Amino acid sequence: MCAVVLASASPRRSELLQQMGVSFTVQPADVNETPNSGERPDTYVERLAREKALAVFSDYPDALVLGSDTSVVLDDRILGKPHDQSEARTMLKRLSGRSHQVMTSVALVSKSGCRSLVVVTDVEFRTLSEGEIDAYIASGEPMDKAGGYGIQGLGGIFVRELRGSYSAVVGLPLQETAGLLEQAGYPVWKRWPISLEN
Repeated sequence: MCAVVLASASPRRSELLQQMGVSFTVQPADVNETPNSGERPDTYVERLAREKALAVFSDYPDALVLGSDTSVVLDDRILGKPHDQSEARTMLKRLSGRSHQVMTSVALVSKSGCRSLVVVTDVEFRTLSEGEIDAYIASGEPMDKAGGYGIQGLGGIFVRELRGSYSAVVGLPLQETAGLLEQAGYPVWKRWPISLEN
């Protein structure tokens, strides 16, 4: 069975892949993440996921290489990672009391080619107070997160409703990733441990 390589340095993606029962190697991809002029958010995340996987596949031609990218989208515009506390505050104020989309793409490259898909999840924030925005920024959590929040961390208390894939919001859609691996001849369930208890 082919080795699996994750083309991402994200600890959250590694945790989700481990949760699926996959043994894998981490090899972050070095790609330009600047959106193209006029590029739609869903097209952007899918392009990046594919570029990351293809870049690493060139070094691991016998492996199954997974690439992924996640963007928080509000009013059809991508909210990237905040560069400073002021930008994090602006993002959180814009998200407060509103719905936004989290778009996550996963791409799998193998000798038979590259397959990719995009998962869109609707996330609604409750109204946030100035005090909790300040406290959240002071925690440091928003600074390396798309859209300035992490649903799996302290920022999870801001979410009033989620429609779609929770794991995709964290960074890797479990169901869809397992499906891509199975199509490539790597059914994850065959790798699960066997309990001796009946």
